[in-house]
Amino acid sequence: MTKIFQSLWQTLASGLVLLIALVLLSGSETKFDHAWGTFAMRWLHVACGVMWVGLLYYFNFVQMPSMPKIPDEQKPAVSKVIAPAALFWFRYAALATVVTGLLLAFMSGYLVNALSLERPVRAIGMGMWIALVMAFNVWFIIWPNQQKALGLVEVSPEEKPVAARTAMITSRINTMLSIPMLYMMVAQQNGGL
Repeated sequence: MTKIFQSLWQTLASGLVLLIALVLLSGSETKFDHAWGTFAMRWLHVACGVMWVGLLYYFNFVQMPSMPKIPDEQKPAVSKVIAPAALFWFRYAALATVVTGLLLAFMSGYLVNALSLERPVRAIGMGMWIALVMAFNVWFIIWPNQQKALGLVEVSPEEKPVAARTAMITSRINTMLSIPMLYMMVAQQNGGL
């Protein structure tokens, strides 16, 4: 049994098998129609969003505050191994969240209205626009500057701290933006706006 926990992919596959078993055991008569497809896309969107915002919060609540406390000889473990891996998942979780969100809005028939900030989907539209800005920041500001700061691309020694600061400030901007973005996403379905 513990073998499945030795591999991330086996753990994820086991979680999916567990989900299927629970759905089947619930006795519900699932119809694999458009409504189910929309639900499945919403589930994927939320799962991707949890990964994205979870990593954003990891960087801001754990990694950045902890770096000054780590002895210099141990910092390469973070900057050469942990941070690049976390940034990979961070970037692609952002992309997957945006793609699944746009597909969900399209499947639900409100994509254009939401992006136009029309009622009655104005709240979700605001959340979508904020998420698009955040994803832009991830791919076009944070990632290029992190590559410089972590030494993944060669830059002068003077450029590294500037790139690190730019990435940090932009990450903090995304953390700030995540608060209204998450509120707007939840508010749409729950009358919070």
